[in-house]
Amino acid sequence: MKEIFTKIEEASSLAKLEEIRISLLGKKGTLTASFSALRDLEEDQRKQKAKELNLLKLEIEKALATKKEALSFLELQAKLEQEKIDVSLFTPSSLRGSIHPVMLMMDRIVEYFTSMNFALEMGPLVEDDFHNFEALNLPKYHPARDMQDTFYFKDGKLLRTHTSPVQIRTMESQKPPIRMICPGSVFRCDYDLTHTPMFHQVEGLVVEEGNDSVSFANLKFILEDFLKYIFGEVKVRFRSSFFPFTEPSAEVDMSCIFCGGSGCRVCSHTGWLEVLGCGCVDNNVFKAVGYENVSGYAFGMGVERFAMLAYSVPDLRAFFESDLRILEQFK
Repeated sequence: MKEIFTKIEEASSLAKLEEIRISLLGKKGTLTASFSALRDLEEDQRKQKAKELNLLKLEIEKALATKKEALSFLELQAKLEQEKIDVSLFTPSSLRGSIHPVMLMMDRIVEYFTSMNFALEMGPLVEDDFHNFEALNLPKYHPARDMQDTFYFKDGKLLRTHTSPVQIRTMESQKPPIRMICPGSVFRCDYDLTHTPMFHQVEGLVVEEGNDSVSFANLKFILEDFLKYIFGEVKVRFRSSFFPFTEPSAEVDMSCIFCGGSGCRVCSHTGWLEVLGCGCVDNNVFKAVGYENVSGYAFGMGVERFAMLAYSVPDLRAFFESDLRILEQFK
């Protein structure tokens, strides 16, 4: 019997101790077999032997429990030693996260317009043809649809190509006056230095009752003030353009922030940078949502475009490649 307690005492791990326990007290263990053999003894012998075996079993269980506690403590100490952290290694210069530059610019844009009493509206990323095209004066087979390379699903649904559908949904659910912006992700089949399949837009819409209550002059004032808020003192010009959902329509340029308007490689030596599009809402858009006797204006901008200009990032793809050398500059 002394050998049993020696084995227990010499067990070097919990796994080894468990093997000893099973060899003694398991279904096929030696002590279990001794208890089974009691049935072959005479009654007097059986009682005496059973008493001895029970005492032995108690001693073995006590020895196993004591050894298990000791081994558990040693294994815990070894694990703590292995996993301990030297807190003195951490210094204030350790890497830390920051707001992504695109989201940083998005916040700045939203901050300006909400301060000007524009409401914030959101909409679904998966749209139907009516909200993404037809209600915006882009009927089927309209040539202007080619301006936007679209991701279509088999059921006719599509990934929205702009945030303008949010304007349509807002007009469907609300009555004038409306003063809102709709920031969010949009999707187009395009990928190069200045385009990605997924990018971000912020579009705005103002609608009021009365055919002359909102004019292009109102639009011009808000956009000039907005661009000066983002880029500082810049010159702003409006060039006649075409958008199916606005009439008249205009592209908005600002004086190049890199050369001050004198001409450089960034502005193609013109002194001007194109930054957004705008116009007065076309009457066909109002008809699509059931509006009558109203007027309004709309505008839209690419957030990545603004971030590239404000933060001097030459390649749009840098925003999506998670290069820490670029991202760590925005802590």
